[in-house]
Amino acid sequence: MIWDMWKQGFDAWEKATAQYMEKVLTNPSVLGPAGAMLTAAMKTKAATDRAMSAWWAGLGLPTRRDQERALHKLNQLESRLYDLEEQLVDKKRAGA
Repeated sequence: MIWDMWKQGFDAWEKATAQYMEKVLTNPSVLGPAGAMLTAAMKTKAATDRAMSAWWAGLGLPTRRDQERALHKLNQLESRLYDLEEQLVDKKRAGA
């Protein structure tokens, strides 16, 4: 009984809030500044990423991009190794 009352209250609150937020978030006077803020945040993140990359490289350590490139190459080598192992097993089976 108490759960049903709470659920009904929550559903009513959620419906009212969703309608209000939909109106607010589709308003151009909100979207413009929000878009500008998001653009500024992304530019700041990009600048921070470049600065950190330069800092790590300056210390002689691999950057995130270097590490991702190395991991990709490692995955390619591992895949080739598995393929060669499968070929070896197939040849052993064919010869046996």
